Amino acid sequence: MLTDTTKDAIRAAYARLKDGLPGFRARASQGRMIAEVAKAFGTTGGVAVIEAPTGTGKSMAYLIAGVAVARSQKKKLLIATATVALQEQLVQRDIPLYLQINGIEAKVALAKGRGRYLCPRNLRMAANSLNDSGQLGLAGFDADLALWAKPPQPRDKQALARLNAAFDRGEWNGDMDSAPETVSDLLRPMVTTSAGGCTNRKCGQFMICPFFIARRAVDDAEIIVANQDLVLADLTMPGEDGGGGIQAWGGVILPRPDETLYVFDEGHHIPGKAIERGTAEVFMNATVRQLSRLGRQVHAAYSLTDKQTLGKLSLDQGDAKLQQLSDALEELEKDIRLAWLPDPAESEPMYRGSLGQLPQPWVDHARLLGVSTGEVQRWLAAVRRAVVEMTDGGPTQEALSRELGMALERIEKQARCWRAWSASDPDEAPPLARWVTISGEQLVCHASAVSASGLLRNVLWGNASGVVMTSATLSAGGNFRGFADSVGLPDDAACLSLPSPFDLPSQAQLEVPSMRTLPDAREAHADEISDWLAGNLDWNAGNLVLFTSRAKLDRVLQKLPIAHVRKVRAQGSLGKSQLVAEHCADIEAGKGSTLFGLASFGEGLDLPGKLCETVVITQLPFAVPTDPVGATYAEWLESRGRNPFIEVSVPEATRLLTQYCGRLIRNETDRGRIVLLDRRVVTRRYGSGMLRALPPFRQVIERNA
Repeated sequence: MLTDTTKDAIRAAYARLKDGLPGFRARASQGRMIAEVAKAFGTTGGVAVIEAPTGTGKSMAYLIAGVAVARSQKKKLLIATATVALQEQLVQRDIPLYLQINGIEAKVALAKGRGRYLCPRNLRMAANSLNDSGQLGLAGFDADLALWAKPPQPRDKQALARLNAAFDRGEWNGDMDSAPETVSDLLRPMVTTSAGGCTNRKCGQFMICPFFIARRAVDDAEIIVANQDLVLADLTMPGEDGGGGIQAWGGVILPRPDETLYVFDEGHHIPGKAIERGTAEVFMNATVRQLSRLGRQVHAAYSLTDKQTLGKLSLDQGDAKLQQLSDALEELEKDIRLAWLPDPAESEPMYRGSLGQLPQPWVDHARLLGVSTGEVQRWLAAVRRAVVEMTDGGPTQEALSRELGMALERIEKQARCWRAWSASDPDEAPPLARWVTISGEQLVCHASAVSASGLLRNVLWGNASGVVMTSATLSAGGNFRGFADSVGLPDDAACLSLPSPFDLPSQAQLEVPSMRTLPDAREAHADEISDWLAGNLDWNAGNLVLFTSRAKLDRVLQKLPIAHVRKVRAQGSLGKSQLVAEHCADIEAGKGSTLFGLASFGEGLDLPGKLCETVVITQLPFAVPTDPVGATYAEWLESRGRNPFIEVSVPEATRLLTQYCGRLIRNETDRGRIVLLDRRVVTRRYGSGMLRALPPFRQVIERNA
């Protein structure tokens, strides 16, 4: 529990914040949040879930309590966010301000995944591959070791040269998010690396590698800011043996969980991101082609190392293993195509196993593929190790090390899919989702967990010293059951929904206009949305219109009068940041501007004051019913006599709706209206509950004629 000394340190930090923070306003919600964070962190393995609306002062609340407790317990404070924008805000503004006000000297580190940093080896290889004649590949390279997937454009060559020069001169630290040049989608994978493509201490560039420099900074830091994907990746890596035959997790990239206090800001992303950690897919044709290319690379490895056997296999035996795997893949594809005839009318054909169960012949194939893939994996690891451990193998050695490492990563992903396809599901837990799609002409096999609860129970709860999850939207009107189920929250976790610090009834109005159509009538509803916007939106003001589908957004744009279309900035026409910047510039110039966006515009968009005076939500944000992960979970709930629509769909849609509404009121002086163009909140039984769960806006619901 918290000592009196720690409690005094927290009170003193809050008092200094009140005196030293410009424009500080005492807010009861912030005080309660500080107390709950301190309580969770003061209890070994403590967990708190805190819903804190915009304006609460979340970051200062968890810094005040988190830094004090971490220092008293000699532990690390790790703050995990979902967006780069919040990471930068914390590292560049909030944390330095907190430390300055409190007169604290503490090392702060920003931790990112390997792909967010320059790989100096790959940068040099890419630059050297552009020889004077403009041909691709290094001298003596086989086409299977060529770096460029397609001929580079002049802008790529220029960008490569500038990146090289800026890094060599020390003008750039290798953080790709602050690269001095725009890096194209073609160039980026060539100048970064994955874990598989990295040779770590064996690399000649190890001491100047931006990733390892950043990692050393993380080791020394008291406060670490990271993205949630990296934290989940670390938590799911096998750590040092915990003793007693218990598998320990984490502490490979980041500090050990039992020495760390975790804050997951933007915590509503955690269920989805944790599920993504366990997804697996195999593109069948591409995998067969990659195996053929891999065979030629392995031939180069045997030749370069001048070995007769690697991993106890001769080259001929290794070739036979690759051919066996390739044949097994083709046999599975043949079986699937014979058993499944997709509807020609389907634009995106899908076969989903009911309750995750696939036809037995497919399962048998997957079991054999799992064995064959495992054998190739073990052999290939030995081949790569022999290449990496060579001395003075030159550029061919570097290219082979990289290519074989990335091949190993691909094969591990394939192995995960086959393990998932052939595994038995536990009786009391939701099954895995297993499905097949056709992408173009290519067959794709998929597998995924349907809930993050099992994963997080294994790697987070009980392993971490303390965990706080916070966001503006975690519950459905204060009911945390949906979120608790989705993350497998411990029974003794504290759940708290804080009230908004704003006077929402006087600042905002929620309107539900009369409408002739419901969203089910897609084109008719889109046409009525266009009519409503044309006649009722103030086109000379700042507006945000949110859609749940691109098709509906496009149809509404087509139906709007051209004078209004000229004032619309639609998601996808430019990058999000550029669209928002142009929107803000036009509003400041008094011209009026309206943003049209999808789900990503319903979160994290900060448009205070006149930048957004009306938010229009075109329909309730229910999940897409064809999502195979959600559909499998819904089936499992139904098989147990539960109602997935009421238990999952309605609470999640309510949470998203609350989040969308949160785009309007960003501070104490904002005023405006939220308009919901979906009458289901009036006509359906679940609608009244959704309206009650929303923040206390003044509600105006029109009657249909």
